[in-house]
Amino acid sequence: MTCTQTLIKTTSKMAALARLGHINHARQLFDEMPHRDSIAWNAMLTAYTQLGFHHQALSLLRSMRISNTRPDHFTFTATLSACAGACNLQCGTKLHCLLTVLGYQSYLPVNNALIDMYGKCLEPCSATGVFEEMKLGNEVTWCSLLFAYTNSGLFDAAREVFCVMPRRVERAWNVMIVGYARNGEVEMCLGLLKEMKESLCRPDQWTFSALMNACVEALEFWCGCMLHSFIIKSGWSSSAEVKNSVLSFYAELGCLGNAVKVFESGGTLTQVSWNAMIDTYMKLGNTLEALRVFQLSPEQNIDSWTSMISGYARNGRGEEAAMFFVDMLRTGLEPDDFSFAVVLHACSNLALLGRGEMFHGCIIHYGFHAYAFIGNSLVNMYAKCGDLKGSIRAFRDILHKDLVSWNAMLFAFGLHGKAIETLQFFEQMVVNGVKPDNVTFIGLLMACSHSGLIGESRALFETMQTIYGLSPDKYHVACMVDMLGRGGYLAEAKELADKYCSVYSAKISLREALLGACSAHGELGFGKYLGETLKITEPHNETSYVLLSNLYCASGQWKEAEMVRKRMADQGVKKMPGCSWIEVRNRVMAFVAGKNSDPFMDEVYNILQYIDFEIWNPYFVDINC
Repeated sequence: MTCTQTLIKTTSKMAALARLGHINHARQLFDEMPHRDSIAWNAMLTAYTQLGFHHQALSLLRSMRISNTRPDHFTFTATLSACAGACNLQCGTKLHCLLTVLGYQSYLPVNNALIDMYGKCLEPCSATGVFEEMKLGNEVTWCSLLFAYTNSGLFDAAREVFCVMPRRVERAWNVMIVGYARNGEVEMCLGLLKEMKESLCRPDQWTFSALMNACVEALEFWCGCMLHSFIIKSGWSSSAEVKNSVLSFYAELGCLGNAVKVFESGGTLTQVSWNAMIDTYMKLGNTLEALRVFQLSPEQNIDSWTSMISGYARNGRGEEAAMFFVDMLRTGLEPDDFSFAVVLHACSNLALLGRGEMFHGCIIHYGFHAYAFIGNSLVNMYAKCGDLKGSIRAFRDILHKDLVSWNAMLFAFGLHGKAIETLQFFEQMVVNGVKPDNVTFIGLLMACSHSGLIGESRALFETMQTIYGLSPDKYHVACMVDMLGRGGYLAEAKELADKYCSVYSAKISLREALLGACSAHGELGFGKYLGETLKITEPHNETSYVLLSNLYCASGQWKEAEMVRKRMADQGVKKMPGCSWIEVRNRVMAFVAGKNSDPFMDEVYNILQYIDFEIWNPYFVDINC
């Protein structure tokens, strides 16, 4: 067999393995090839792109350039799609320059890939520039340009393109409907559906999927039910894509009965269907049933495992989430950035520093530590686990820091009581050209509040409006009211609360903050009025009862405090019990107030008695030591 025949045979086998999803075996075969032509490189690049391994495709392109293999129009089409999938505008722009230098700017598939890349990277002007320079276009060209505008939320411009299209194919209608659906514009989606039917274009599975997703975004239950009935009448209910969107709709709205009916209605069940059922049970807090569905599913892919991990984390079962992630690694499945972010969230909620550090090591191993999405989660995890230095290291490792990165680090300083450092970090953030948002100022006000920096808080509250043009929401106002009240400025706190009560539907949170301040300063008269008002407006909210009871206790009115507690019990309102936990030898030991069911409780009490004895007898020396 000649060298050329061997090359063709190996390339064909590699492409076949990739089509079956065996990308690692395909790459192994590729690496073992003694000689590679552009076809072999393109086959591997296309395989990575089609299977969603965009970063690996771009890494392979760099290797191709080092090997001095000349890229062709197939190379550019595949790698531009990888840039689009990874939203890597910088790499996409460099490829645009390279293909222009090499003379491939007149190839239709390359230009379509360019428009698609710019559209997915939220650069509609660049997409338009490519479109205007093209001498020849097709339906894909027009639809890609249309997507560039809808993806950026420029619906007026998208409408203009849509109106001048030579032929409005089904895909163009779907692009418009999907764009509006992403923004929860149900009425606009239904209007387009009506126009689509009038133009004699038939809605397909993608149309109905987009419409159901619009109902999910807007939480429009009745509209979703009507669309479901229309789908059944149209004969699309057995389509896997439509069935999954209907299932996801009922899952998102917590309609277990309807979700189960759709799931068991026959037709094709894909892995997305199984994952939607897992998500449904997890949203309803039924982790056991979710686990049963997971175990029954014919295939457990990365999305299935991530649904279970996020479900456990959402239901306050962080330890199970962490263990499930470890089990996933043992199966040989490669985690993605989203699965890492979910498990880090679970660790941060339970302050599992040991586990978090272990997962950080895995993140570095898989090369995700420089990603902003992962880096932000690491900053948050270390902060909540009490390791501020770890947060700072994670922040510095982020290659391209976004606003969320800066906010996460700012909150980390505030969480650790470092108010001065928080303010200094804010100044550094502004110097770096990052524009703060409402979340930034919530972090700043909280940090100042916890450290009693009232003057600085007043200045920040004013600055966010006058300099940055941000309107304070109920969280900013509640933070200011709480801080002023605890600082003894009750009159100013009340004035601020009264001013914004009429602006926002935040009366309850502001009154709770004022009541807490009254409790701290023993302001019985005003506090009693606030407490009684809250009990009427929110009879099942524990906070008002507890704060009012504490106020009576602080004022020595024990009988009135007991009456508040009795009324709380009569209303069936229960105070959330206090809970603390500690991680010992990779096990989380939780202690809940009022529960003594821990198997080590006797040992804990013995240690407490010993500590108590030493506190009261500091000069006692044990002669047996």
